[in-house]
Amino acid sequence: MSSPLSLAPAPRSEAAERVRGEVREFLAGELAAGSFTPHADTWLSGVDPGFSRKLGARGWLGMTWPERYGGHERSAMERYAVTEELLAAGAPVAAHWIADRQSGPNLLRYGSEEQRRSILPRIAAGECFFVIGMSEPDSGSDLASIRTKAVRNGAGDWVVSGAKVWTSNAHHSHFGIVLVRTAPLDPGNRHAGLSQLLVDLSLPGITVNPIRILDGGHHFNEVVFDQVVVPGGMLLGAEGAGWAQVTAELAFERSGPERFLSTYPVLAEFARRACDSGDGGQLAALGRLSARLLALRQLSLRIAAALDRGELPDIPAALVKDVGTTFEADVVDEVRRVVAVPASLDSPDPLGRALAEAQLHAPGYTLRGGTNEILRGIVARGLGLR
Repeated sequence: MSSPLSLAPAPRSEAAERVRGEVREFLAGELAAGSFTPHADTWLSGVDPGFSRKLGARGWLGMTWPERYGGHERSAMERYAVTEELLAAGAPVAAHWIADRQSGPNLLRYGSEEQRRSILPRIAAGECFFVIGMSEPDSGSDLASIRTKAVRNGAGDWVVSGAKVWTSNAHHSHFGIVLVRTAPLDPGNRHAGLSQLLVDLSLPGITVNPIRILDGGHHFNEVVFDQVVVPGGMLLGAEGAGWAQVTAELAFERSGPERFLSTYPVLAEFARRACDSGDGGQLAALGRLSARLLALRQLSLRIAAALDRGELPDIPAALVKDVGTTFEADVVDEVRRVVAVPASLDSPDPLGRALAEAQLHAPGYTLRGGTNEILRGIVARGLGLR
């Protein structure tokens, strides 16, 4: 019997390498035109709807989806090449990221035909953005303890009350896929009675409150639902199947290259510094970090291929997220250990600026998408160790 961590190798793709070259050429042109400035962690903090529309116009959003829903029926490896290049360049991709990464695939798997035809083409065009509505105040990483409720009214619609937190870019988004309780909590089976709703964030009764990070930046939010009436047809999938649907969704959320490339701009700048200096300590650190990065990339690629085959590799995805986000924080620590450069957002040194930016975002790396402790529990249970 194979291990739950066993995955077939990702196939080599000439098409993926062709599109990689196209993306690099596009990004070089955008940088030359000054349309964006590279930053760390831009898949959460780099919101630029115009840039997202450019990607949509080039067919680089909704890449693997059916053409009838605005997609392009390309392979997961082609999509991976596009996302990897955008992250490595520090491009502003946050506006569309969640919609393209997981909300669209969630709709494809569980949505009604009307939901798919109405929403997916707009996501693929870079014109419709989504937020994740899972975590709640006072729930920590215990997702089964959520208290946001949805009850049917006399018209067959849902009335939603509660709050969600860490809702990245809710203030820029059009919809949220919100996990709610549609049946009372059963202490014997806390995963029962959960459902997902597609919620239009412009509905009356919704308030978005900013949660600022250390540098004053705003991409996290609290979203409060006060008797929000959601049309009955906006139930996603089956009522009561929310836990299974969320578990499937998390495989998309946890396994992509964004889970180890948030600090890549720091690593790239450090690599230039180390190679120019010839310093033995810096080159050794670069070698260690590069080896870890290559190993992470191979595992992430295998998961992308598994998702393309219709599999849901939730245990390997949890491992990528755990090891990948630990690596992101280690990049900052390792570089600071071997390079004597002050980390400051105002530094004239590009490495100093990149370090400061990455360090200020670092507290979120190992929290978002599930804390490391939760992820290690998932892996341990999958391996029969708990």
